[in-house]
Formats: sequence, structure tokens, C-alpha cells
Amino acid sequence: MGPMPVVQLFVTCLIDSFFPEVGESCVRQLRRAGAEVQFAPDQTCCGQPPFNAGYLTEARALARRAVAMFEGLAGDIVIPSGSCAAMIRHGYAELFAEEQDWLARSRRVAVRVWEFSQYLVDRLEYRPSEVAAAPRLVYHPSCHLLRGLGVDRQPRELLAGLGGELVALEPDCCGFGGVFSVDQPDISEAMLEHRLDQIRRSGAETVVGADVGCLMHLEGALRRAGSPVRCRHIAQVLDGRGGGLA
Repeated sequence: MGPMPVVQLFVTCLIDSFFPEVGESCVRQLRRAGAEVQFAPDQTCCGQPPFNAGYLTEARALARRAVAMFEGLAGDIVIPSGSCAAMIRHGYAELFAEEQDWLARSRRVAVRVWEFSQYLVDRLEYRPSEVAAAPRLVYHPSCHLLRGLGVDRQPRELLAGLGGELVALEPDCCGFGGVFSVDQPDISEAMLEHRLDQIRRSGAETVVGADVGCLMHLEGALRRAGSPVRCRHIAQVLDGRGGGLA
């Protein structure tokens, strides 16, 4: 057996600020799968929120900070968020299109970036064991994960490996979209209600996804409606942690 691969965990703003238990599950699961997990304490935002809002100067400043930090650290970069991973993989190329030095540096970082479920399946070749009394799960394929990264098979394989019943929703947006839900609240609310109707009809007790932004949006609405259905990040499910987002 070779040495354990080194992982730099980029935990994301939402997880760090609101759902630290998801980050803890990521660390435990990556270690369980055979990786050595390291965490740079001075990491901050990848720059996606200002990028999406059109504040490119502010986004570039955050992107330069992330690139400069990660290029000095060894190992693969694992991100428990399709949206943040897609930002580094693709958004940085747009941000630095006119800055050749930073473009080259960002590309060297981008090729090291993996989304969490993708890394477990494709890099570590991890397969979970079946669990007793596995819950009925409904999987929400988030937009950036599916369309931005093309990651779809990996989270489904991991969840199916637990042995319970898995319902996969159609690839529709939940309506969050970061600043989109603020700029276009009426459209966002209509998209959210459409997704909630699909979840209700699935009969599932737990909604699983790979982006906490989507899950936060969905769970907030479910709680307001008095629904017992809870949302969990895929890391929490694999880690065997009950409940929903805190």
C-alpha cells in the first residue's frame, strides 16, 4: 500500500460559517477513505458571490488570495461544494483572461481541485458499506455540480452503496443560485415550490445534496411548512450522522 494522499480541504464559506458539522463529517469521511486531511486556517471565500454579482475587481482579489495560498500547499484540493469547485475550475479562467501570469497560476491550482464525492469515488476509489435501516433518500443534483462539473454518477454511486432506497430528482434548479434568490425572489420562490412538490411526492424522509446552499434553501422552506423532511449534505450521510442541517 502506498502513502496516503494528502488532501487540502477547502471548506467553503457557508459550511465554515453556518454548518461546521458538515466540514467535520468531510474530514472524518476523507480519513476513513484513506486520505491525510490538512486544513489551511487562513482560507477565505473563493470569490464566487462577488463574481456572480458582477463585482469582478472584488472577485479577483479573493481569487488571487486563494490561488496564492493553495499553490504553496501540497496535495489535492477537495471542496464539498460543486459551486465553489466550479468557480475555481472555470470562473478563475474568466476572471484572469487578461492577466496571463495569474491565469497560468490559477490553472495550476484548478487542475488539483476535486469535488468531495468525485474525489471519494474517482481518486480514492471509495465504496461505502451497506448500513442497517438505511433511510429512503432523495438526491438533489445541484446545478453547478451537474452542469458546471459534470459530476452525477459519483454521488449516486455513494448513496446507492448504503443499501437503502434512493430516489433521484430531475435536474431542476431549487431556486437558490446565491445572489439570484435575492435579486429575483419571485422567480426563486416559484422554482423552490416546484422542487418542494417533487420532494413531497417522492415520499423520502431525507433530501441529500452536495451543496449546502441548495440544502439550506430547501430545508428552510421545509421547516417553515412544518415538514418532517430534513436535508443533509452527502458527507453527513456517509458519515452516519443523523438529523438535518443545524
